[in-house]
Amino acid sequence: FRGRAVPARAAAESRALVRVSAPELARRSQLEVTRGRLLIAAAGFTVLFGAVGLKLSLATIIDPTQPKLRAAPRVPTGEPTVGRAAIHDRNGEVLAVSLQVTELYANPQEINDPVGTADRLLRVLPHLDRDRLIARITPRTVGESERPVQFAYIARNLPPRIQQAVNDLGIPGFHFRPAERRFYPQGRSAAHVLGQVDVDGQGIAGVEKSFDERLRNDRTPLRLSLDIRVQVALREAVDRAIADFNGIGGAGVLMDINTAEVLAMVSLPDYDASDPGGLQKRAEAAESPIRLVANRAPAAAAAPKQDQDPRFNRATVGLYEPGSTFKLLTAAMALDYGTANIWSSFDASRPIRYGRFTISDYKGKNRVLMLPEVMAYSSNLGAAHMAMGVGPTRHREFMVRLGMTQRLQLELPETARPLAPGPKDWRDINTMTVAFGHGISVTPLHVVNGISALANGGILRQPTLLAQPDGAARDGVRVISERTSETMRRLMRLVVTDGSGKGADVAGYFVGGKTGTAEKTGPRGGYLENKRIAAFVGAFPMNQPRYAIYVMVDEPKPNARSHGYATAGWVAAPAAGSVIGRVAPILGMVPETERIPQIQQTIAIPLQPGRPAAARPGTPAPPPRPNTP
Repeated sequence: FRGRAVPARAAAESRALVRVSAPELARRSQLEVTRGRLLIAAAGFTVLFGAVGLKLSLATIIDPTQPKLRAAPRVPTGEPTVGRAAIHDRNGEVLAVSLQVTELYANPQEINDPVGTADRLLRVLPHLDRDRLIARITPRTVGESERPVQFAYIARNLPPRIQQAVNDLGIPGFHFRPAERRFYPQGRSAAHVLGQVDVDGQGIAGVEKSFDERLRNDRTPLRLSLDIRVQVALREAVDRAIADFNGIGGAGVLMDINTAEVLAMVSLPDYDASDPGGLQKRAEAAESPIRLVANRAPAAAAAPKQDQDPRFNRATVGLYEPGSTFKLLTAAMALDYGTANIWSSFDASRPIRYGRFTISDYKGKNRVLMLPEVMAYSSNLGAAHMAMGVGPTRHREFMVRLGMTQRLQLELPETARPLAPGPKDWRDINTMTVAFGHGISVTPLHVVNGISALANGGILRQPTLLAQPDGAARDGVRVISERTSETMRRLMRLVVTDGSGKGADVAGYFVGGKTGTAEKTGPRGGYLENKRIAAFVGAFPMNQPRYAIYVMVDEPKPNARSHGYATAGWVAAPAAGSVIGRVAPILGMVPETERIPQIQQTIAIPLQPGRPAAARPGTPAPPPRPNTP
């Protein structure tokens, strides 16, 4: 036993004698730490590759038809990314649209050499003012805190080639940013209706201002009632009349007689809607074709006289005495109140004297006139007697009912309230003068809207610039009876066939209306010598009225063809006739050629009982007689 136990004991003693050094222990400890780290790293990579494998499985095996893209590519849509909606006419023609442009600005704090930098930039933009440019890009501070200026506009509306040229200069401190600019493809057409926006895209005039919030928040195009084809035709006719008679301006309105939609509205002189007031041209002459600084509303410029300001809308802001066009309202009033009938007679044989005032006729007949003759011969005396039969109180009530004392509720910020005597100031003399369109001032839109009510069956509607749905009926107020309206259509037709409106007649369209020539009033009251307004207001066709028209020329002068006259029969009526002949086919109206005698018979009225109506109905009208206003 002792012999077998000795080796075991010796081995135990030999193991007990093995000693591990401190470096070895440290090495072994480090190996343990490294082994732990490797296990953690291996686990991380296992998770990572497991996730990648799972994603690949989802993308290629489980759901291969719907790949999940990390970033969707940007595909151009063809539509400008702008914030303001377009404006269209009733047929979808673009009247106003915003397009993307580029603006150039500078951070003066990043420019070390303002003078040298300005000289280099002027090679690309040579029309910039050098001193102003240097001042804008020179580092500076503002305010009590001396905050450094880090933004300065240099140019707006840069075309791509100019943008590239500026970029090629490699000048530090200059930057580009996208913006939008409002464009008006129709130029001057409908400039007063559309209005304009400022450099920040905010509406400041016209429809742009009235519908500013809608245009900014709704990208759907705003559809107006205007028909740009009619607008162009009306503008050209008014412009031609102004040129022929050397007038200082004019206005025109064409509207749907049943819905009161304004199809065309013209005020001359006008301006390019994309460059209101010619500000762009003045900027080019002064500094650059690309504006150096933001031009605000044109109102900031020196305003010319009102009647010569191209931004002044004569159709809705201009207040003029309507002249003889108001005789239609006087006749409708007397007929509707029952104080006169179609064959009532009125003494036009001698002037009316009221205190220091004298009322007389222009080239009068100097005899008793029947009501149709009062209209055809445009008798001031007959109209005054007719109105006095109604009386001042009811006369003013009728004017109020027809909206001739209130501002029209049109979708434009530029509208004017008529100038009319108040209830306490409306006396006999006011009734007599207002009866033939003197002593009251209204806008052209007031006149054509009132005449529309007389011709459409007696319903007065507020005019609108928004296109109405086809067949939609608009609310209105009855101002005269249908019977009175029918009589008024006959009287309006009589004025064109036998009176001062002959120049407005167009074969096959049965035009009716009334001329009006009124002297202009001065800024301090009183009438201005040889300064007048020549206007025609009417409707067509009178057998079934669809459209109303108004044409006015401001301060026309006689010419050789007018034999020394510049009254409405020579000036405005022919212009209205040319418009009707041009736009009626555009509006889908075919001239009547077969039933002319039958239609004329239904709308004709003789001057006197027993006297035949128009001798040759529907034939081209002869020149207007110069002795009628």
